[in-house]
Amino acid sequence: MARYFTVDEAERQLPQVEAALRDAMFQRDEAKKAQEQLEAITARIRLAGGARVNPGELLRLRSARDLAALGMRGALEKIERLGAQLKDLDIGLIDFLCHYEGREVCLCWKMGENGITHWHATDEGFRGRKPIDSTFLRSHRGDSPSDVN
Repeated sequence: MARYFTVDEAERQLPQVEAALRDAMFQRDEAKKAQEQLEAITARIRLAGGARVNPGELLRLRSARDLAALGMRGALEKIERLGAQLKDLDIGLIDFLCHYEGREVCLCWKMGENGITHWHATDEGFRGRKPIDSTFLRSHRGDSPSDVN
């Protein structure tokens, strides 16, 4: 079930969401490094015509890759449990659902931004971002109808 946030509620979630996002990015990068090392070893073996393989190194790399992938999934699940929606892991783009003018919109935050300062319609995406102004702040709401800022 979707959760809807006011700007203040989403801002309070940001530290936990950002920590989970950074963890997901780190774990993704670790899994990618291990996979690239596995592929390099496999290519070397093929070129050498099936040269002697160190199974310990292959097992270590597979384990590192799988553990990092599991860690990434856990971090992504945490973001979801916090009520945020990951839109782009590469740039660290997160949305929080919100109600505004009788419709569902997204409070939009990107890694590196100091807070939630933009919103967009659900069908507009990042390119449709608009600054959060006083009209938006007065009229938006979260899950509870009384959650108007």
